Amino acid sequence: MQRAQRERAESAARQEAAQLTAQNVHGVALTWVDNSGLTRVKAVPVSRLAHTARWGVGMSPVFDVYLTDDTSVMSPHIGGPDGDLRLFPDLDRLTLLAGQPGWAWAPVDRYEQDGRPYAACQRQFARRMTDRAAERGLRLSMGFETEWVVTRTGAPGPAPAYAGTGPAYGMARMVELSDYLRDLLETLAAQSVDVLQLHPEYSPGQFEVSVAPADPVGAADLVVLVRETIRAVSARHGLDAGFAPVVEVGKVGNGAHLHLSLWEDGRNLCRGGDGPYGMTKVCESFLAGVLAELPALMLLGAPSPASHLRLEPSRWAGAFQCWGLENREAALRFITGAPDHATGANAEVKCFDAAANPYLVTGAVTAAGLAGMDAALTLPPPVVGDPVTATGQLRLPATPDEALEHFERSSLLRETLGEPLFQAILAVRRAEAEQYAGAAPQDIADAVLRRY
Repeated sequence: MQRAQRERAESAARQEAAQLTAQNVHGVALTWVDNSGLTRVKAVPVSRLAHTARWGVGMSPVFDVYLTDDTSVMSPHIGGPDGDLRLFPDLDRLTLLAGQPGWAWAPVDRYEQDGRPYAACQRQFARRMTDRAAERGLRLSMGFETEWVVTRTGAPGPAPAYAGTGPAYGMARMVELSDYLRDLLETLAAQSVDVLQLHPEYSPGQFEVSVAPADPVGAADLVVLVRETIRAVSARHGLDAGFAPVVEVGKVGNGAHLHLSLWEDGRNLCRGGDGPYGMTKVCESFLAGVLAELPALMLLGAPSPASHLRLEPSRWAGAFQCWGLENREAALRFITGAPDHATGANAEVKCFDAAANPYLVTGAVTAAGLAGMDAALTLPPPVVGDPVTATGQLRLPATPDEALEHFERSSLLRETLGEPLFQAILAVRRAEAEQYAGAAPQDIADAVLRRY
């Protein structure tokens, strides 16, 4: 960061700190997401916010090679006890946390001590890919669905004590947890989070919330804020919120589906063209690029050994490398929206979950789509019905080792991520694959249940 930039940030932070103090806020949580998908934090008193905005907060780069159990590995560029980084809050995202009275939150960008951008900063990677799209006159709009399972805190016995035992999508479950869900909506609204819908999902105790889309970096920021808000509101109600890919093996797991649309000069490129189902050629090529790269993207979007326990055919998880119109079994679902609703047309990547770092997901999906545009790719024929019954459909990686092979062979992801970040991701996910090799499926699910 340049000196003038730091000085401007310090001045802005001083004004923000005065407003926070007047609202009885005492601390600011500064978060980033590591390569294992865990949200890490450093917190500063409000009185130190201006200093932090100018000089940053120290943090070891070794966290980029931490695993979900807080052990660490080495990669060619990152690892070990040496070195330090500076975390700089994005004050444009500063949010008063209604679910944690007395606290505010901001995501951070990470820099070297000498002010150079840190090569393995996932948030800056997402921003670089967003800028690449903008250079072509494209604006990307993205949003994550958040699914979670609610259990009773401290319930005896090994089995989960689900909260909200009514049927899938049933009003009975919403009535049972009416106060909890009302408080969640109220808290999100107080944080200026625009909720589109909230409903009970398929599995016991499972819910889903969808929020309004944003730019790729903003969408990743928002899903972090939404998850931590759900966690905070759940704790106030004596509940645990779990975002892990699987709670019980054999049941439908938690996804983190990514919705996206492409815009140019205020026009939604997912409609009004002569491509499949009204897509423009730009949209088709972008989606074809995502679909083609999907096996390698799985190491970023469904990266945990537990992710592969969720990715079962015929469970709406998107286990096959195919696309279809409103097909909830396809990994890539195209949604036309209502004819008179210009913003409704979009695509959904269904095979991702919350073990992913959302900044890596939005950045890598953008990179894959742009590569599809460069190559003028077209989509294969859409799949109708369950892909498991269709001829010639390719299964997405069914094991961590398969996902690792596809990722390691991806020249596109290696180039766009850069070697330090690419190698750190590879080291983390390879170590986790080895860590759980041969473990019983439910033991894998239990090991990561409380980590996400």
